[in-house]
Amino acid sequence: MPWLFLIVTLIGAWFTFNAYIPQRRTGPLVVPSFFAGWLTSELSAHHFAWQLAATLFFVWAGALRAWPGWVGLGITLASWFGLLALGRIAQRAAPVVETALQDALGSSYASGILPEVAERLAAPGPPGRQLVPFLLFDREVQVTRGIQYAPGAGRKHQLDVYAPRLGVREAPVLLQIHGGGWVIGDKREQALPLMNHLAARGWVCVAANYRLSPRATFPDHLVDLKHALRWIRDNIAEFGGDPLFVAASGGSAGGHLSSLLALTAGDPEYQPGFEEVDTSLRACVPFYGVYDLTDQYGLQAQPGIDSFFGRLVMKKSFTEEPDAFRKASPMHRIHADAPPFFVIHGSHDSLASVEEARHFAKLLRETSKAPVAYAEIPGAQHAFEVFHSRRTAHVTRAVSRFLGYVYSQYLCERGSGSSKGS
Repeated sequence: MPWLFLIVTLIGAWFTFNAYIPQRRTGPLVVPSFFAGWLTSELSAHHFAWQLAATLFFVWAGALRAWPGWVGLGITLASWFGLLALGRIAQRAAPVVETALQDALGSSYASGILPEVAERLAAPGPPGRQLVPFLLFDREVQVTRGIQYAPGAGRKHQLDVYAPRLGVREAPVLLQIHGGGWVIGDKREQALPLMNHLAARGWVCVAANYRLSPRATFPDHLVDLKHALRWIRDNIAEFGGDPLFVAASGGSAGGHLSSLLALTAGDPEYQPGFEEVDTSLRACVPFYGVYDLTDQYGLQAQPGIDSFFGRLVMKKSFTEEPDAFRKASPMHRIHADAPPFFVIHGSHDSLASVEEARHFAKLLRETSKAPVAYAEIPGAQHAFEVFHSRRTAHVTRAVSRFLGYVYSQYLCERGSGSSKGS
């Protein structure tokens, strides 16, 4: 029993250690390191609970009768200290995102959010969500699933609509784009805390599927999302949404695609047969995206993203067709008329380069006439906001403030001066 206790404590301590120092450049260790760091950093209190329960059990079973048990107890205490510190690091997300918003929008940006918009966004959510992190629904939100937005491709051309259960009128709209490395993923799997948060506060959110590689070849993915945006323009009013105010968000590959969607508005190459449709966005909030498939600046943590993308997604060689990779890279599509951006990335991301996100935001700020906010979330891994956590709550509220500000400016420009949501 003492040796078994020691082994269990070493496993627990590795989870804690990995949350602080994840592997980013060691090939096959990156994926397990990501999963371990992701779950530990976001669920540090839950890890503390299971380690405490395991320790009590082993002590009761006699693990301290020999020296390996005492060594295990020491390791466990150190691990607990590290887990408690992870909670404090997660709390630092709040001032970081607020500083990012103030830097981009001005220190008094809150006064630019219309009172009725601010009041709705500030409404408290259901209690206890962080205790049950995978409870990913909201009683105030009605979800309409499986709507076909384009012919063909079956479920890959379907979307879900999240709307306030009590109804809404001319509400702002968010298009959510899932990630999964362009090859896996589904509209029901990501950004549920954000979509439920916004929909419970008067927004209409749309989560869209799109064709996946290797069956699909880029830019099929982007073309599909422009079809989804066309569907929103034509149909979202039936669900209470305003077709003239659409923002986009997405994580990982969804961060890449949402950024491209925002930066290629009206590009006929990606709108075959519907070139006349307005595919502009009012704002874009990419999470932990991939922004440069050429790695021109040498910032990618993981070598080979360009070859993976070329082999499975684009089916072209970067060496032979570098311009195609540049066109597929948000970093190289930046222009002065880009919509407002809020770029969000975790400082401990193992799968997508935080250095690349930082540089993408820098180039956006230097070129775009619209505000650009950048928040580097302390201690956050890839996919950190997929379920409820302390860090997720802080970032979700910051995104809602950013979108609330942009929406308020839209209302003022339109001459309304007030929200029309019911």
